[in-house]
Amino acid sequence: MPRRTFFGALTALTLLVTTGPVTASAATDPVRTPYQAAYSVSLSSDSTGATWTGKESVTFSNASGQALTEVYLRLWDNYHGSCPSNTPITVSNLTGGTAGALEVACTALKVTLPAPLAQGAQATVGFDLSIKVPGTSDRFGRDGAYSFVGNALPVLAVRDGAGWHLDPYTNNGEAFYQLASDYTVVLDHPSSLLIPATGSSTDKPGTSGRTITTATASKVREFAWGAGPFAKQTTTSASGVKVNTYAVSGVSTSTAASMLSTAAKAMDSHGARYGAYPYGEVDVVLDNNFWFGGMEYPGFILETINSTALVHELAHQWWYGIVGDDEYNTPWLDEAFADYATDMYFNRTGSGCWNSVSWSSSAENITNPMAYWDQHSGRYPTVVYGYGKCALHDLDRLLGSTTMAQLLKEYAQSHWYGISTTAEFKAAAQAKTSTNLSSFWSQHRILG
Repeated sequence: MPRRTFFGALTALTLLVTTGPVTASAATDPVRTPYQAAYSVSLSSDSTGATWTGKESVTFSNASGQALTEVYLRLWDNYHGSCPSNTPITVSNLTGGTAGALEVACTALKVTLPAPLAQGAQATVGFDLSIKVPGTSDRFGRDGAYSFVGNALPVLAVRDGAGWHLDPYTNNGEAFYQLASDYTVVLDHPSSLLIPATGSSTDKPGTSGRTITTATASKVREFAWGAGPFAKQTTTSASGVKVNTYAVSGVSTSTAASMLSTAAKAMDSHGARYGAYPYGEVDVVLDNNFWFGGMEYPGFILETINSTALVHELAHQWWYGIVGDDEYNTPWLDEAFADYATDMYFNRTGSGCWNSVSWSSSAENITNPMAYWDQHSGRYPTVVYGYGKCALHDLDRLLGSTTMAQLLKEYAQSHWYGISTTAEFKAAAQAKTSTNLSSFWSQHRILG
């Protein structure tokens, strides 16, 4: 799909703000749209890599038979500011549509298109963009001289049969739901800063003392990067994946080397089970001060020094990245699957794991959405990760290991760059056996 920049010299928009839930018109067409999005981004940083300013545009098409009269941009990282007075993500001078109010605690911006966009038609929205990374060590935050810029780029929300997905940000897990898209991101920064990022990157000299890093990525869910005086190590896995570690100053060279070795082996292991990694390269940022443990982005992860967590986050390259899902409404489809993949890497069978399952209430299910888990945060890792992967181990025992391996690989292939749903996974599993699985799903509280 062609990429084109569509910026105009308009005056800055005054964005009205609401913080309550958005009311969006329901869609009747279940087709997910907008799709085939191509993002073009050009940003320049300050001397620290904590402030970025520049331009972004996104060209997209309408997959649905129902016209698009508007799109929504998700400004996810405005969760980390004070809405509306002090937001770290600022969009201004918007072209290709008319900006409405900031909604959903300043994390959603409605853009009314100049005319209804018919099925198959294409449009472009462009804007000026400012990103100010907060000072706390987070997936969008800083640790001393190191900045981590996750979920900072505005991205298109998804509309399907349920309408526009404008779920709130959750700090307990993920709320991100994006269709596979293309990115070209140009980052102008001081040469003293290294830039781990989604996709494949090339560097060229900029103005005095600066470097221009251009990162490109095809068919990814989102784009993230870091900036800082990292210590970089590189290897190539046996299957040909380039693996880089970027360590902060508190991580020793030997520790980073050990994590690099584990990462390369994990990428090969996951690729053999679910399909060859298509992006060519993965960057692993190492910092023991991440309160959240680890965080996955396409071709880019943030990780503490923990080999089990490392293998889990790398499994997300398949379960969330390549095989996408609605992370707010069906978090088990990536977290439980990534944890199961981690067990497979370490040859853990989950034997007897279901014997220790204890439900807190009749409303607690593996397939519950983040709206539930945000109200029961202490149970989220136990049920979604722990009980979820245990259910997959039990399914493995029911189907047999060979059939289970075939199921997951075929399911990944059939949903490559697509979206997984609970109903589709259940149907795929049922197709692998003559045994009626209804009681299995009911026993394991896998609904939908």
